[in-house]
Amino acid sequence: MILAAALQMTSLPENFAWMGPEPERAGNAESLEGPTLSTLAALARELEVTLLGGSILEAGAPGGRLYNTSVLFGPDGARLGVYRKIHLFDVEVGDGQTYRESAAVAPGTQVVVATAPFGKVGLSVCYDLRFPELYRQLAAEGATTLTVPAAFTLATGKDHWEVLLRARAIENQAYVLAPAQQGRHPKDRMTWGHAMLVDPWGLVTARASEGEGMAVGPIDEELTARIRKTLPALTHRRL
Repeated sequence: MILAAALQMTSLPENFAWMGPEPERAGNAESLEGPTLSTLAALARELEVTLLGGSILEAGAPGGRLYNTSVLFGPDGARLGVYRKIHLFDVEVGDGQTYRESAAVAPGTQVVVATAPFGKVGLSVCYDLRFPELYRQLAAEGATTLTVPAAFTLATGKDHWEVLLRARAIENQAYVLAPAQQGRHPKDRMTWGHAMLVDPWGLVTARASEGEGMAVGPIDEELTARIRKTLPALTHRRL
């Protein structure tokens, strides 16, 4: 949960509603009006919080595939932004597993910046984190908070998760909010967890420990503005 002055933002990880066997993936997909997101909209409205619905499997992509979709809700329950994951996880990471997300999931095509009560939020999902050009575009479109709901593998997470989150925060002078899956999943797949909040200076201000938990910390828009003013790297870009 992220506290911003009197406002609140609560965030869930990638695939928070379902992390089951791949053959059952399509049967657990929903529309944007389905029960999972409808429940989140109602919760956001009831609790009067900005709520990031990590990501769900969204039905209806071309070729019978799905989208990996992240949705941001406002305190009134309205959808503020819908982002479909652009970069798909087709890799072999050395943990004995082969990942082919594109076999069932279609890539999104739109960069999404949503306007929340506390500022502009740039949306992304998990593997997107390795592609800095996406976050540069989000920052160029005004994002001061970047969200990275994830299910990073244990093999990659232990070495890359924190350093990539801090890099995205430093180079874009933005808060990075990264809720993450943790634990053992079907086919002995393991996720790293360690949800984090990183400030625009690249400091980890909140971190979940091993196992289940949550990271809680402040978002200070004045700090973001001050850093961007005193070290105006974003305005010094030449490429």
